[in-house]
Amino acid sequence: MRCPFCGNVDTQVKDSRPAEDHVAIRRRRFCPACGGRFTTYERVQLRDLVVVKTNGKREDFERTKLERSIRIAMQKRPVDPERIDQMISGIVRRLESMGDTDIPSKTIGEIVMEALARIDTVGYVRFASVYKNFQEADDFDKFVSELRPGTPD
Repeated sequence: MRCPFCGNVDTQVKDSRPAEDHVAIRRRRFCPACGGRFTTYERVQLRDLVVVKTNGKREDFERTKLERSIRIAMQKRPVDPERIDQMISGIVRRLESMGDTDIPSKTIGEIVMEALARIDTVGYVRFASVYKNFQEADDFDKFVSELRPGTPD
């Protein structure tokens, strides 16, 4: 593994342990050239997924992009980071097991919304505001009122 600090390709694994509920391996690494320490994660990838955007453009699925958007929505929320990792791994497993390598971005967004709704309402609304492209406060109000059961319109 190449050192992210100096580019040396001869790094050493100092510690390995299961992570994310045993769906990944966390490795602590050391670079003898610069003394840098860093962490890598190893995960099983069942198949190469391609995201089909609404405009028809196709791009490779990136777990890190999915993870970044979820972490932004969940920022400063009282949810254990390990639970967020498990949710992300579950979403990726669900996408990989769909049977098709081409996944519409809309499908990914709906799966993420469904998962966030089960974990944290505020994170769900934050993600929805970007996913559904809220333009003004009334968009938030309408969306949140749909979350409240029995609220008169």
